[in-house]
Amino acid sequence: MRIAVRGPVVIALALGLVITACSGGTTTPSPAGSAAATATAKPTDRLGSFNRPIVLAFTPSQDLARVTASGNKIKASLEKATALSWKVSVPTSYAAVIEGMCAGSIDIAFLAPLMMVLAGDKGCATPFLAALRKDDTGKLATTYQSQIIVRADSGITDISGLKGKKFAFTDAVSTSGYLFPTLLVKDKTGQDPKAFFSSTVFAGGHDKAVLAVYQGTVDGAASFIDARTLAGMPADIMEKTKRIATAGPIPNDGAAYRKGFPDDVRAQIQKALEDYSKTTDGAATFKALYSWDGMQSVDTSFYDPVRNAAKLAGLDIQQEANKTAPPTPSPKPSASG
Repeated sequence: MRIAVRGPVVIALALGLVITACSGGTTTPSPAGSAAATATAKPTDRLGSFNRPIVLAFTPSQDLARVTASGNKIKASLEKATALSWKVSVPTSYAAVIEGMCAGSIDIAFLAPLMMVLAGDKGCATPFLAALRKDDTGKLATTYQSQIIVRADSGITDISGLKGKKFAFTDAVSTSGYLFPTLLVKDKTGQDPKAFFSSTVFAGGHDKAVLAVYQGTVDGAASFIDARTLAGMPADIMEKTKRIATAGPIPNDGAAYRKGFPDDVRAQIQKALEDYSKTTDGAATFKALYSWDGMQSVDTSFYDPVRNAAKLAGLDIQQEANKTAPPTPSPKPSASG
């Protein structure tokens, strides 16, 4: 996520006046010769001003450069549509995004479903938009699925074949990369993943998880369907890996605002995001970012299936997030990519 470039002081002051006007603020002239009239004006800290930009955060679920590039395009569209100042952020982990919202240092964030539940239950965030993705028939759907993949030459044909093997999840607060695969393993094997696999790691992103399988770093991995088609993947990754199980449906990821965020500004942002997603450039940007094909308005109840799944899995998500080790280094694609 990118930071707006500072301009000359004169431009900054002019921008502050424009922002005040756009937000409905009024100025009462000071009496001539009064101390108020002669005092040096102080910069405003109004939300969306040059000195207090709206912080927009993106979950680091895939390649940082790709998320950053898409985030900057969304930022530019929001600045144009709202006449407000914005700052983009891509925290180092899923948990860091939630922590930022709870601390008030992040105003709007694009969150994975389990993150929505965790942040919501902590009273830190409220969802207002959810993604739409095209299903196998080409129709827009409100849900997606998780997958477990292995190398095509591994001889493994189902989850039981991964017993005692190395396995990669994406992040402890990932729905399709951890929660639903955990439920799937428990259902198919009767064991917790930590007991079923010889070792487990958190790769730090869906792209990193599938690349770990491709390069043989792990024997199997969980991701959303189908992270193997993300930009930058090796050309032969579909040939060298295969899907052996799926889990879901899972409510799509979306956007949320922090506690105390002004409703009128949120409504303006929601309209701006929806409008941008319907443009040619916006559609391409959201597709490249998180494979979104549209968006819809939602409330907290939309993510109840995820909340219920977490309870069923018996996971203390906050505890898992707190003890998660730093992501493993991102494997580099082979020359064939």
